[in-house]
Amino acid sequence: MNALVLHGIGDLRYEQQATPEPQAGEVRVRIGFCGVCGSDIPRCFVKGTYHFPTIPGHEFAGTIDALGSGVERFSVGDPVAVFPLLWCGKCHACQRKAYAQCSDYDYLGSRCDGGFADYVIAPVRNLIEVPQGVSLRSAAMTEPAAVARHAVRRAGEMKSGDPVAIFGAGPIGLMVAQWVRAAGGDVMLCDIVPEKLEQARTLGFDKVFNSKTGNPVEWIESQTAGEGAAVCIEAAGVPATMIQACKAVARAGCLVLMGNPSSDVTLPTTLISQLMRREVSLQGTWNSFYDPEAPADDWREALAAMADGRLQAEHLVTHDMPFSQGVGALEMMRDQTAFFSKVMLRPDESASTQETFR
Repeated sequence: MNALVLHGIGDLRYEQQATPEPQAGEVRVRIGFCGVCGSDIPRCFVKGTYHFPTIPGHEFAGTIDALGSGVERFSVGDPVAVFPLLWCGKCHACQRKAYAQCSDYDYLGSRCDGGFADYVIAPVRNLIEVPQGVSLRSAAMTEPAAVARHAVRRAGEMKSGDPVAIFGAGPIGLMVAQWVRAAGGDVMLCDIVPEKLEQARTLGFDKVFNSKTGNPVEWIESQTAGEGAAVCIEAAGVPATMIQACKAVARAGCLVLMGNPSSDVTLPTTLISQLMRREVSLQGTWNSFYDPEAPADDWREALAAMADGRLQAEHLVTHDMPFSQGVGALEMMRDQTAFFSKVMLRPDESASTQETFR
Protein backbone atom coordinates (compact mmCIF):
# COMPACT_ATOMS: atom_id res chain seq x y z
CA MET A 1 0.00 0.00 0.00
CA ASN A 2 0.97 3.67 -0.26
CA ALA A 3 1.44 5.67 2.92
CA LEU A 4 2.81 8.88 4.37
CA VAL A 5 5.44 7.61 6.80
CA LEU A 6 7.17 9.69 9.47
CA HIS A 7 10.77 8.45 9.77
CA GLY A 8 11.89 11.20 12.12
CA ILE A 9 11.07 14.76 13.09
CA GLY A 10 10.56 16.62 9.82
CA ASP A 11 11.19 13.48 7.75
CA LEU A 12 7.80 12.63 6.24
CA ARG A 13 7.90 10.44 3.12
CA TYR A 14 5.31 9.14 0.67
CA GLU A 15 6.30 5.53 0.07
CA GLN A 16 5.14 1.95 -0.21
CA GLN A 17 4.57 -0.23 2.84
CA ALA A 18 3.39 -3.79 3.26
CA THR A 19 -0.40 -3.99 3.40
CA PRO A 20 -1.27 -4.96 7.00
CA GLU A 21 -3.36 -8.03 7.82
CA PRO A 22 -6.07 -8.00 10.51
CA GLN A 23 -5.70 -10.30 13.50
CA ALA A 24 -8.48 -11.80 15.62
CA GLY A 25 -11.02 -9.14 16.58
CA GLU A 26 -9.63 -6.65 14.08
CA VAL A 27 -10.61 -5.34 10.66
CA ARG A 28 -8.70 -3.74 7.83
CA VAL A 29 -10.22 -0.44 6.74
CA ARG A 30 -9.69 0.94 3.27
CA ILE A 31 -9.25 4.67 3.91
CA GLY A 32 -11.77 6.93 2.21
CA PHE A 33 -10.52 10.19 3.70
CA CYS A 34 -8.22 11.19 6.55
CA GLY A 35 -8.31 14.69 7.97
CA VAL A 36 -5.17 16.51 9.04
CA CYS A 37 -5.52 17.59 12.68
CA GLY A 38 -3.77 20.72 13.90
CA SER A 39 -1.85 18.44 16.27
CA ASP A 40 -0.40 16.55 13.29
CA ILE A 41 1.73 19.56 12.34
CA PRO A 42 3.89 19.71 15.52
CA ARG A 43 3.76 15.90 15.64
CA CYS A 44 5.39 15.68 12.21
CA PHE A 45 7.68 18.70 12.30
CA VAL A 46 8.48 19.53 15.95
CA LYS A 47 7.82 16.83 18.54
CA GLY A 48 7.69 13.58 16.61
CA THR A 49 5.65 10.47 17.39
CA TYR A 50 6.37 7.92 20.11
CA HIS A 51 8.58 5.84 17.82
CA PHE A 52 9.78 5.82 14.22
CA PRO A 53 8.72 4.98 11.63
CA THR A 54 5.03 5.79 12.22
CA ILE A 55 2.13 6.48 9.90
CA PRO A 56 0.30 9.54 11.33
CA GLY A 57 -3.37 10.39 10.98
CA HIS A 58 -6.21 9.82 13.45
CA GLU A 59 -9.24 11.51 11.83
CA PHE A 60 -10.44 9.02 9.25
CA ALA A 61 -13.28 6.98 7.80
CA GLY A 62 -13.43 4.30 5.16
CA THR A 63 -14.89 0.95 4.20
CA ILE A 64 -14.10 -2.43 5.72
CA ASP A 65 -11.77 -4.32 3.39
CA ALA A 66 -10.98 -7.49 5.37
CA LEU A 67 -12.10 -9.18 8.59
CA GLY A 68 -10.00 -10.89 11.22
CA SER A 69 -11.28 -14.06 12.86
CA GLY A 70 -14.19 -13.68 15.25
CA VAL A 71 -15.56 -10.48 13.70
CA GLU A 72 -19.30 -10.86 13.22
CA ARG A 73 -20.90 -7.45 13.75
CA PHE A 74 -19.53 -5.93 10.53
CA SER A 75 -19.13 -7.06 6.93
CA VAL A 76 -16.72 -6.28 4.13
CA GLY A 77 -17.85 -3.09 2.40
CA ASP A 78 -19.44 -1.48 5.48
CA PRO A 79 -18.64 2.25 5.80
CA VAL A 80 -17.15 3.04 9.21
CA ALA A 81 -15.58 5.78 11.29
CA VAL A 82 -12.90 4.74 13.79
CA PHE A 83 -12.36 5.87 17.38
CA PRO A 84 -8.53 6.13 17.38
CA LEU A 85 -7.82 5.60 21.08
CA LEU A 86 -7.03 1.96 21.88
CA TRP A 87 -7.82 1.51 25.57
CA CYS A 88 -6.31 -1.14 27.84
CA GLY A 89 -9.58 -2.30 29.41
CA LYS A 90 -7.90 -2.91 32.79
CA CYS A 91 -7.22 0.45 34.48
CA HIS A 92 -9.59 2.28 36.81
CA ALA A 93 -10.81 4.61 34.05
CA CYS A 94 -11.57 1.72 31.72
CA GLN A 95 -13.53 -0.04 34.44
CA ARG A 96 -15.74 3.07 34.54
CA LYS A 97 -15.95 3.04 30.72
CA ALA A 98 -14.14 6.37 30.66
CA TYR A 99 -11.97 5.06 27.86
CA ALA A 100 -10.58 8.45 26.86
CA GLN A 101 -9.07 8.64 30.36
CA CYS A 102 -7.29 5.28 30.04
CA SER A 103 -3.92 5.33 31.78
CA ASP A 104 -2.26 2.79 29.47
CA TYR A 105 -3.61 3.46 26.00
CA ASP A 106 -2.35 3.17 22.45
CA TYR A 107 -3.37 5.63 19.74
CA LEU A 108 -3.76 5.26 15.99
CA GLY A 109 -1.66 7.87 14.25
CA SER A 110 0.68 8.80 17.09
CA ARG A 111 1.61 5.67 19.05
CA CYS A 112 0.87 3.18 16.28
CA ASP A 113 0.12 3.41 12.56
CA GLY A 114 -2.83 5.57 11.57
CA GLY A 115 -4.82 6.81 8.62
CA PHE A 116 -2.32 8.55 6.31
CA ALA A 117 -2.29 5.34 4.27
CA ASP A 118 -4.41 3.29 1.90
CA TYR A 119 -5.27 0.87 4.73
CA VAL A 120 -5.33 0.84 8.52
CA ILE A 121 -5.95 -1.92 11.08
CA ALA A 122 -8.43 -1.25 13.89
CA PRO A 123 -10.14 -3.33 16.60
CA VAL A 124 -13.77 -4.05 15.84
CA ARG A 125 -14.77 -2.44 19.16
CA ASN A 126 -13.49 0.92 17.84
CA LEU A 127 -15.74 0.95 14.75
CA ILE A 128 -18.89 3.02 14.32
CA GLU A 129 -21.07 2.39 11.29
CA VAL A 130 -21.59 5.47 9.12
CA PRO A 131 -25.32 6.15 8.68
CA GLN A 132 -26.95 6.43 5.29
CA GLY A 133 -26.64 9.88 3.76
CA VAL A 134 -23.31 10.71 5.42
CA SER A 135 -20.36 10.77 3.02
CA LEU A 136 -17.01 9.27 3.96
CA ARG A 137 -15.50 12.75 3.70
CA SER A 138 -17.93 13.99 6.34
CA ALA A 139 -17.49 10.85 8.42
CA ALA A 140 -13.73 11.44 8.48
CA MET A 141 -14.55 14.48 10.64
CA THR A 142 -16.40 12.43 13.25
CA GLU A 143 -13.40 12.61 15.60
CA PRO A 144 -13.19 16.45 15.74
CA ALA A 145 -16.99 16.66 15.73
CA ALA A 146 -17.14 14.34 18.75
CA VAL A 147 -14.39 16.32 20.49
CA ALA A 148 -16.41 19.50 19.91
CA ARG A 149 -19.57 17.81 21.20
CA HIS A 150 -17.76 16.72 24.33
CA ALA A 151 -16.50 20.27 25.00
CA VAL A 152 -20.04 21.66 24.76
CA ARG A 153 -21.27 18.87 27.03
CA ARG A 154 -18.63 19.85 29.59
CA ALA A 155 -20.15 23.33 29.73
CA GLY A 156 -23.26 21.84 31.33
CA GLU A 157 -26.91 22.45 30.57
CA MET A 158 -27.42 25.30 28.14
CA LYS A 159 -30.57 27.41 28.20
CA SER A 160 -32.08 28.76 25.03
CA GLY A 161 -30.55 32.13 24.23
CA ASP A 162 -27.57 31.74 26.55
CA PRO A 163 -24.69 33.84 25.15
CA VAL A 164 -21.75 31.58 24.33
CA ALA A 165 -18.39 33.03 23.28
CA ILE A 166 -16.04 30.80 21.27
CA PHE A 167 -12.43 31.88 20.93
CA GLY A 168 -10.99 30.36 17.77
CA ALA A 169 -12.87 29.74 14.51
CA GLY A 170 -10.84 26.86 13.15
CA PRO A 171 -12.53 23.57 12.26
CA ILE A 172 -13.01 22.61 15.93
CA GLY A 173 -14.28 26.06 16.88
CA LEU A 174 -16.79 26.04 14.03
CA MET A 175 -18.00 22.59 15.04
CA VAL A 176 -18.37 23.81 18.63
CA ALA A 177 -20.39 26.73 17.27
CA GLN A 178 -22.72 24.38 15.41
CA TRP A 179 -23.27 22.24 18.51
CA VAL A 180 -24.00 25.37 20.57
CA ARG A 181 -26.48 26.57 17.96
CA ALA A 182 -28.19 23.17 17.98
CA ALA A 183 -28.52 23.46 21.77
CA GLY A 184 -30.15 26.89 21.46
CA GLY A 185 -27.20 29.02 22.52
CA ASP A 186 -26.47 32.46 21.10
CA VAL A 187 -23.10 32.04 19.37
CA MET A 188 -20.35 34.69 19.38
CA LEU A 189 -17.17 33.80 17.49
CA CYS A 190 -13.79 35.51 17.80
CA ASP A 191 -10.71 35.01 15.63
CA ILE A 192 -7.94 37.03 14.00
CA VAL A 193 -8.14 35.46 10.52
CA PRO A 194 -10.70 37.16 8.26
CA GLU A 195 -11.14 34.06 6.09
CA LYS A 196 -12.13 32.00 9.14
CA LEU A 197 -14.72 34.59 10.12
CA GLU A 198 -16.06 34.61 6.57
CA GLN A 199 -16.32 30.83 6.71
CA ALA A 200 -18.32 31.22 9.93
CA ARG A 201 -20.69 33.59 8.15
CA THR A 202 -21.25 31.07 5.35
CA LEU A 203 -22.34 28.62 8.07
CA GLY A 204 -24.95 31.14 9.24
CA PHE A 205 -23.16 32.79 12.16
CA ASP A 206 -23.51 36.56 12.09
CA LYS A 207 -21.98 37.46 15.45
CA VAL A 208 -18.30 37.26 14.53
CA PHE A 209 -15.46 39.53 15.61
CA ASN A 210 -11.93 40.10 14.35
CA SER A 211 -9.83 40.27 17.51
CA LYS A 212 -6.97 41.77 15.52
CA THR A 213 -8.95 44.96 14.99
CA GLY A 214 -10.39 45.45 18.46
CA ASN A 215 -10.92 44.13 21.98
CA PRO A 216 -13.02 40.92 21.94
CA VAL A 217 -13.88 41.23 25.64
CA GLU A 218 -15.40 44.67 25.10
CA TRP A 219 -17.24 43.37 22.03
CA ILE A 220 -18.71 40.45 23.99
CA GLU A 221 -19.80 42.84 26.73
CA SER A 222 -21.47 45.02 24.09
CA GLN A 223 -23.41 41.98 22.87
CA THR A 224 -24.53 40.97 26.36
CA ALA A 225 -25.51 44.28 27.99
CA GLY A 226 -22.25 44.26 29.92
CA GLU A 227 -22.87 40.89 31.56
CA GLY A 228 -20.38 38.75 29.64
CA ALA A 229 -20.90 35.29 28.17
CA ALA A 230 -22.64 32.56 30.15
CA VAL A 231 -20.14 30.15 28.60
CA CYS A 232 -16.71 30.86 27.16
CA ILE A 233 -15.03 28.08 25.18
CA GLU A 234 -11.33 28.56 24.43
CA ALA A 235 -10.64 26.63 21.22
CA ALA A 236 -7.42 28.26 20.00
CA GLY A 237 -4.83 27.27 22.61
CA VAL A 238 -3.24 30.71 22.54
CA PRO A 239 -2.29 32.46 25.81
CA ALA A 240 -3.96 35.70 24.73
CA THR A 241 -7.28 34.02 23.96
CA MET A 242 -7.18 32.06 27.21
CA ILE A 243 -6.88 35.32 29.13
CA GLN A 244 -9.61 36.93 27.02
CA ALA A 245 -11.92 33.98 27.73
CA CYS A 246 -11.28 34.39 31.46
CA LYS A 247 -12.16 38.07 31.26
CA ALA A 248 -15.29 37.60 29.14
CA VAL A 249 -17.10 34.97 31.23
CA ALA A 250 -20.16 36.15 33.16
CA ARG A 251 -20.95 35.80 36.84
CA ALA A 252 -21.69 32.15 37.68
CA GLY A 253 -20.62 31.33 34.13
CA CYS A 254 -18.54 28.47 32.82
CA LEU A 255 -15.13 28.55 31.17
CA VAL A 256 -14.15 25.51 29.07
CA LEU A 257 -10.48 25.07 28.20
CA MET A 258 -10.32 23.13 24.95
CA GLY A 259 -7.37 24.34 22.88
CA ASN A 260 -4.00 22.73 23.53
CA PRO A 261 -1.86 25.59 24.93
CA SER A 262 0.94 26.70 22.63
CA SER A 263 2.96 28.08 25.57
CA ASP A 264 2.73 28.95 29.27
CA VAL A 265 -0.20 31.10 30.36
CA THR A 266 0.23 33.58 33.21
CA LEU A 267 -2.95 34.88 34.85
CA PRO A 268 -2.72 38.24 36.68
CA THR A 269 -3.71 38.23 40.34
CA THR A 270 -6.58 40.62 39.66
CA LEU A 271 -8.02 38.31 37.01
CA ILE A 272 -7.84 35.30 39.32
CA SER A 273 -9.65 37.34 41.96
CA GLN A 274 -12.34 38.26 39.44
CA LEU A 275 -12.84 34.62 38.52
CA MET A 276 -13.19 33.75 42.20
CA ARG A 277 -15.57 36.60 42.96
CA ARG A 278 -17.71 35.73 39.96
CA GLU A 279 -17.70 32.07 41.05
CA VAL A 280 -16.80 30.93 37.56
CA SER A 281 -16.72 27.19 36.87
CA LEU A 282 -13.58 25.99 35.09
CA GLN A 283 -13.87 22.84 32.99
CA GLY A 284 -11.13 21.01 31.17
CA THR A 285 -11.98 18.86 28.19
CA TRP A 286 -9.99 16.27 26.28
CA ASN A 287 -10.98 13.89 23.51
CA SER A 288 -14.55 12.59 23.65
CA PHE A 289 -16.89 10.06 25.21
CA TYR A 290 -17.06 6.76 23.32
CA ASP A 291 -18.66 3.52 24.46
CA PRO A 292 -19.15 0.66 21.98
CA GLU A 293 -21.90 -0.81 24.17
CA ALA A 294 -23.88 2.40 24.71
CA PRO A 295 -26.85 3.39 22.52
CA ALA A 296 -25.48 6.94 22.27
CA ASP A 297 -22.18 8.69 22.81
CA ASP A 298 -20.34 11.70 21.36
CA TRP A 299 -19.40 9.74 18.23
CA ARG A 300 -22.86 8.44 17.44
CA GLU A 301 -24.35 11.85 18.17
CA ALA A 302 -21.86 13.45 15.77
CA LEU A 303 -22.77 11.07 12.94
CA ALA A 304 -26.49 11.49 13.64
CA ALA A 305 -26.08 15.28 13.53
CA MET A 306 -24.32 15.00 10.17
CA ALA A 307 -27.15 12.82 8.89
CA ASP A 308 -29.94 15.21 9.92
CA GLY A 309 -28.12 18.40 8.94
CA ARG A 310 -27.45 19.92 12.35
CA LEU A 311 -23.73 19.57 11.69
CA GLN A 312 -22.39 20.76 8.34
CA ALA A 313 -19.01 19.09 8.21
CA GLU A 314 -18.11 19.20 4.53
CA HIS A 315 -18.43 23.00 4.50
CA LEU A 316 -15.23 23.08 6.55
CA VAL A 317 -13.11 21.31 3.90
CA THR A 318 -10.84 23.70 2.02
CA HIS A 319 -8.36 21.17 0.58
CA ASP A 320 -8.90 17.65 -0.74
CA MET A 321 -5.54 16.09 -1.63
CA PRO A 322 -4.17 12.67 -2.62
CA PHE A 323 -1.61 11.14 -0.27
CA SER A 324 1.09 11.66 -2.90
CA GLN A 325 0.74 15.41 -2.30
CA GLY A 326 0.44 15.04 1.46
CA VAL A 327 3.94 16.22 2.33
CA GLY A 328 3.33 19.49 0.49
CA ALA A 329 -0.10 19.84 2.13
CA LEU A 330 1.34 19.51 5.63
CA GLU A 331 4.19 21.89 4.80
CA MET A 332 1.62 24.41 3.58
CA MET A 333 -0.18 24.13 6.91
CA ARG A 334 3.08 24.43 8.84
CA ASP A 335 4.22 27.50 6.90
CA GLN A 336 0.70 28.95 6.49
CA THR A 337 1.37 29.81 2.86
CA ALA A 338 -2.36 29.55 2.03
CA PHE A 339 -5.61 29.82 3.94
CA PHE A 340 -6.90 26.46 5.10
CA SER A 341 -9.56 25.12 7.41
CA LYS A 342 -9.92 21.35 7.19
CA VAL A 343 -7.38 19.62 4.95
CA MET A 344 -8.39 16.16 3.74
CA LEU A 345 -6.03 13.47 2.41
CA ARG A 346 -7.09 10.35 0.50
CA PRO A 347 -5.66 7.45 -1.48
CA ASP A 348 -4.38 8.45 -4.90
CA GLU A 349 -6.64 5.99 -6.68
CA SER A 350 -9.66 8.02 -5.54
CA ALA A 351 -8.13 11.34 -6.63
CA SER A 352 -10.68 13.68 -8.16
CA THR A 353 -9.12 17.04 -7.34
CA GLN A 354 -5.63 17.94 -8.41
CA GLU A 355 -3.88 20.65 -6.44
CA THR A 356 -0.17 21.14 -6.05
CA PHE A 357 1.53 23.13 -3.30
CA ARG A 358 4.83 24.76 -4.19
